Amino acid sequence: MTPVKDRARRARAPSRDPSGFADLRGRLAFAPDQLPLALRGFREQLQRAMPEAALVSTCNRTELYVASSRPAAVRELVAPALDWLAEQGGVAPSHLQSHTYVMDDHRAAARHAFRVAAGLDSMVLGEPQILGQMKQAVRGADEAGTLGTTLHQLFQRSFSVAKEVRTSTEIGAHSISMAAAAVRLAAQLFEDLREIRVLFVGAGEMIELVATHFAAREPKAMAVANRTLERGEKLASRFGAQALRLADLPQRLHEFDAVVSCTASTLPIIGLGAVERALKARRNRPIFMVDLAVPRDIEPEVARLSDVYLYTVDDLSTLVQTAGERRQAAVEQAEAIIDAGVQSFAHWLDQRASVPLIQAINRQADDWRELELARARRLLARGESVDAVLDALAHGLTHKLLHGAYAELHAADGEQREQVADTVSRLFLRQGRHPAAPGR
Repeated sequence: MTPVKDRARRARAPSRDPSGFADLRGRLAFAPDQLPLALRGFREQLQRAMPEAALVSTCNRTELYVASSRPAAVRELVAPALDWLAEQGGVAPSHLQSHTYVMDDHRAAARHAFRVAAGLDSMVLGEPQILGQMKQAVRGADEAGTLGTTLHQLFQRSFSVAKEVRTSTEIGAHSISMAAAAVRLAAQLFEDLREIRVLFVGAGEMIELVATHFAAREPKAMAVANRTLERGEKLASRFGAQALRLADLPQRLHEFDAVVSCTASTLPIIGLGAVERALKARRNRPIFMVDLAVPRDIEPEVARLSDVYLYTVDDLSTLVQTAGERRQAAVEQAEAIIDAGVQSFAHWLDQRASVPLIQAINRQADDWRELELARARRLLARGESVDAVLDALAHGLTHKLLHGAYAELHAADGEQREQVADTVSRLFLRQGRHPAAPGR
C-alpha cells in the first residue's frame, strides 16, 4: 500500500510562484466528479491485474493510494503510477518525481493517511475539511470499482482516528482557519472592514466558511457570484448578501474592495484584463483578492498589478501556524492516538495475510471429515456396532490431524527439531510445552 503524493513547496511571498509549484498542483487536481473516471483510466493503463486504488485531491495535495495483497506488486506499480499522474497533468515524469514522495511500507502509509485525516499534515493544523475530502475519495473509488477491503479498512480507520483526535485533544482549538486568515489579511489592508464591499465567487463549503467570518465583521455589503444562480441565491440569503450571475462578474468587479474566490473551475474565471478594467473604474483604489482554488480561479499575472493584493492558499499558510506548549501537547496526544491506530491496522493486515492459509486448512478439514463420515456409514451399513464405528471415526480423524506434525518432527534434525517441537507444543498442548519435549 502506498500513497504517491504530489505536494508542492509553499510560497513565502504573496502570490509569487517562480518555480510553478502551485501550477503543478493545479495540473494534478481532480474534481470530485472526475475521480471515478480517472481511477478507471488508471486501471486500464496498467493492463494487468488491478490492485485497489483511491485518489485524494485537495487544494494542497494529490495522493494516489494503491493496495495489493502482495507488497512486491505495489512496489512494481510505483513507476507506472507516477507516469500516469504525470500524463494526467501534462508534465514530465522526472519533473513530477522531484515533487513526489512514495511510501511503500504499510505502516508508514497508514500513519500518513491517519495524520492527513486528523489534520496534522495540513497547512491549517487540525482543519476539518480534509475529512470530507477523504470521504469523497472513498466514494469515488467505490464508484470506480477500485475500493477493495484493504483501502476500505485504511480509510474507515483513518476516519475513526481523526474523530478520536478531534474529541480527545485540542488540535482544532489551536488553529486559525483559512477563512479567519483571509479576514485577518483584509484587516491589515483596510482600516475598517465595516466600510468595504466583499464579493465571494463560488458557493461551496470554503466560500461559506469565509463568508461566515467576513459577515461577523459586518462589511458594508456582500455579494455571491456563482455559476448556478439558484445555489448562489441560497448562500447569499444566509448572509443578507446579493446574488450575481458569474457571467456578470467582469462588469461588476469594480464595485468590490475584496474578492474571495473558490470554485471547481478548471480554468481561471477572473482574468488580468477584467481586473485591469476594474482598477481603472476604481481610479486605482486597491483590491484585496484571495484565490483559494486549485487550479487557480484568478490568473497569476494579476499579482503584478500594483494596486492588487492577491493571496493564494500557499500565502495563507504562514498565517495559520500556531505555536506554544499547549499546541505541542495537543500534537503529541494526537500522535499517540495515531500510533495506536497504526498498530491496530498493522495487526489487522497481519491477520488478513493468514486468511488464505486458514481457508486451505478448513478445506482440508472438510475433506477429512467427509472421508471419515463416508467410512463410518459403510461400516454401519455392514452392521458394525455404533461404538466401534464412533471409535474408528475418532481414530481416523485424530490420525489425519496429527500425521503432519509427527512427520515434521521425524524429518527435522538438531535445532530445527527443537523449533518444530515448540510449534507442535503450542498447537496441540493447550497447557504449555510438554516437559519431555526434545531439546530441553
